[in-house]
Amino acid sequence: MENQNDQIEQQLFTILRRSQLIHVRTPSGEVELERSSYGILCLLDDNGPQRLGAIAQAFRLDPSTITRQVQAVVRLGLAEKTVDPTDRRASVLTLTTEGARAVHEERDRRRGLLDIMLASWSQTERDEFLRSLQRFNRTVDDWIENGAPTD
Repeated sequence: MENQNDQIEQQLFTILRRSQLIHVRTPSGEVELERSSYGILCLLDDNGPQRLGAIAQAFRLDPSTITRQVQAVVRLGLAEKTVDPTDRRASVLTLTTEGARAVHEERDRRRGLLDIMLASWSQTERDEFLRSLQRFNRTVDDWIENGAPTD
C-alpha cells in the first residue's frame, strides 16, 4: 500500500507541472513564460516597483539567480529596469502597461479555468479546499522561516 505522503507528493507535482503552462500576449505575439518570470510579473502587479534584491528575497533566491527571469520580462517589454533614484547602485523593476495587461489577462484566464474545473464543487468543498491550501502554504512558509512547521 502506498504511503499517503507519496500520494500527496504526486498530487503536488501534478499541480506544479500543470501550472507551468503560462502564455501571455505581447506586442510581438503570444509567448510562453517560465513560471518564475510570471511570478515576478505578479509580484510587481501586487506590490508595485521592486528592487531586484527584494524580488530575489520574495522568492527566497540569490539575487544572481533572478537575473535571467528579470532579463526575460524586460526583453519582452513586460517590465522596465531602471536605476533606483534613492540608491544609484541598485536597480528597480517596474511593470509596464503591457506587462500589467498580460498579467491581468493570464490571471483572468486562470480564474476562468478554475470556475470551469470547480463548477461541480459545492461552496463548502471550495471553502475547505481554500482553507487547506492556505494552511499548507502557511506551514511551508513557517518551515522555511523557522525550520519547523507550526500547524
